[in-house]
Amino acid sequence: MGDASRRAAPFTPTAGVPVAVPVPVPGQARGSAPDPAPQTPAGLEERGSAPDPAPQTPAGLEGAAKLEGAAKPEGPAKLEERGGCAPDPAPHTPAARRVVPRGVWAVPPVAVLAVLFLYPLALVVQQSLSPDDGGGAFDAYARVFGSRAFLDALGTTVWLAVGATLGCLVLGFTLALIIAFVPFPGARAVAKFIDVFLSFPSFLITLALLFLYGTVGMANGLVTEFTGAAEGPFHFLTTPWGVLLAEITYFTPFVIRPLLAAFSQLDTAQLEVAAGLGARPARIVRRVILPEALPALGAGGSLVLVMCLNEFGIVLFTGAKDVTTLPMLIYGKAILESDYPAACVVAVVNIAISVGLFGLYRVVSKRAGA
Repeated sequence: MGDASRRAAPFTPTAGVPVAVPVPVPGQARGSAPDPAPQTPAGLEERGSAPDPAPQTPAGLEGAAKLEGAAKPEGPAKLEERGGCAPDPAPHTPAARRVVPRGVWAVPPVAVLAVLFLYPLALVVQQSLSPDDGGGAFDAYARVFGSRAFLDALGTTVWLAVGATLGCLVLGFTLALIIAFVPFPGARAVAKFIDVFLSFPSFLITLALLFLYGTVGMANGLVTEFTGAAEGPFHFLTTPWGVLLAEITYFTPFVIRPLLAAFSQLDTAQLEVAAGLGARPARIVRRVILPEALPALGAGGSLVLVMCLNEFGIVLFTGAKDVTTLPMLIYGKAILESDYPAACVVAVVNIAISVGLFGLYRVVSKRAGA
């Protein structure tokens, strides 16, 4: 009662003293917002927020259930209606158990490879170990290894393959340098032609050389026409040197192709810096270009070595009767002499050498990044 009477009693100012009477000012004028209104839906919509969740009444629970139903993932039927994909099957469903393992898809190509390649190869090995005419397991090997024809064929094959590989490396490196670093009209066309040249069969190049330097070729024809001689001077194609020339001519693009790929990745700034410091072209090639080209040279050279060891068409089409390589010896033993055990022994040796060199080629090419 006393507090109420004190609040309701009028204020009596002291005489002669000015007193500022407080005047009510709206909240907006004072610079502060009015007290928040209770959280009604209308007020919260104006402020951009949703009202506090309603108490868990039956109506509120029913509304929450509807919201949860809307948030559930769509089933396969609805996904198909929207053009989507059906979800992956659960790991323990029958559909998941019917998935074919990845290894099963490798069975058909392996079976075809086994029938077309591995089975005939196994027959060759079996024939070399157990010939039809009887004898011990290694009798045929002892007979072949002790023969002079096999040793001569092995030596001829090795020196022709090594000589052709060295010639291809020197000629291919020189031609690749000219194509890559010496600007001339048609350089790109030459590089494209090398890619096409790789698809040519080996006997086609041999026939071209026969048309030029054969016994009745163009070169001998011109010499006999102008000199009146009975025959021309060019007969080297029927010698081992003619076979070597034909192999170098055919296999050189197999060295040029990886070299061009390696030269295309070479930083030309290194060449410009070396030239700016006064280095001569030969020194630039030896100190800058050659170290970058060594992996490509190794990959191309090992591939050429493998192919030269197994080359048959070039030796056959040159008509070099005195040149007998391992493939030619296999042909002679099997077709001309009908000595199949000896032919199978030589074939096994040739396969073993080729597989070993191919493994070397794979190691070198992997290091070269080919």
